[in-house]
Amino acid sequence: MASPGKPRRNARRATAQARPGRPGPAKANVIHPLLANPLVNEPFDDVEIDLSTFDFQDIEENGFDPAHFEDLFQAMKVGEGISLLAMCLIFLQYPVLELVVAEEAEEAALDFMMGLLIVYRGIFHGEDEDAAVRWVSSEAFQAAYNEASTILQQKYAGAAANTRGQ
Repeated sequence: MASPGKPRRNARRATAQARPGRPGPAKANVIHPLLANPLVNEPFDDVEIDLSTFDFQDIEENGFDPAHFEDLFQAMKVGEGISLLAMCLIFLQYPVLELVVAEEAEEAALDFMMGLLIVYRGIFHGEDEDAAVRWVSSEAFQAAYNEASTILQQKYAGAAANTRGQ
């Protein structure tokens, strides 16, 4: 015969196990902790960008107006406050940049990217073009940029695999 306290002990044990905050099953594999931050992961989801009106030819011929990229520069500044890697992740997720990289020649796309980074450094750090180029060429920036690129490739490859698996 069970002791009179046994049902009470079992109830307490069940309650303790069901408490919120208790470690549950392992969460899905996160590619990088920075992607848990909505300011870094898909930071332009709420920004209205009409890619159909984007004219890269005009930018190549006449340059670009930094005011047209204010949303990018503001997001990059927020990311830079977190880390250089966060800033690079934000930069590489900008829809206009993704379009240029996908549709334009490599050299033209690189020139556009460099132009954006140089203008960003000029606006937020008061740097001239030479100083901005030195920053982009620095080991720290190159390492962060390459890591961001790798993280996003893994993210998009995982998203594509999840889409195929459904």
